Amino acid sequence: MDTYRTVGREAEVEIKIERSLFIDRVRPVESEEQAKVFIAEVSQKHRQATHNAWAYRVDPERDIRFASDAGEPSGTAGEPILRAILSRGLTQTAVVVTRYFGGKKLGVRGLIDAYGGTAGAALDAAGQVEKVITRQLTVTVAYPHLDRCLYWLNRLGGTVIASSYSEAAHLVLALPRSQVEAFKAEVNDYAEIAGGD
Repeated sequence: MDTYRTVGREAEVEIKIERSLFIDRVRPVESEEQAKVFIAEVSQKHRQATHNAWAYRVDPERDIRFASDAGEPSGTAGEPILRAILSRGLTQTAVVVTRYFGGKKLGVRGLIDAYGGTAGAALDAAGQVEKVITRQLTVTVAYPHLDRCLYWLNRLGGTVIASSYSEAAHLVLALPRSQVEAFKAEVNDYAEIAGGD
């Protein structure tokens, strides 16, 4: 598979449940580091909140996922948020659910439903997009062969990310993961290639 699904945009949803206010923030992220920065931002913004529970799933190839209950009873906040992400088949996605306690306890089942349900509402509000898993290649090719090289790049669904031209053309390319070897096979005779692993 060369594709994965993530949220289309950042979104925020506020829902009141039994006098508690749940503020759900969703953000598409490119890495675990970006997810952690997002969690820290929201937690800082809502540092007066009772809880800032969160979950993220990143890296479509290695499937890195983490969740935190942030002081709620074990398994009642972070896991339901993560399940909301997984049930929609999303990755490269981070969710923080902030709770301002309203004075009425929800119980274990109530917490699971509240965190999972409100996270799901925010994920749905953010929409979904499909993205392609790519590999980058650096290619040096003589000018007489440039058109042929670009033909194969285009045919295999790749794009030029950067280029410079001196005694030869120097290109940084992005290709769908499954097409890298096919591209290398087609241009190997006349181009120098680095990367793509």
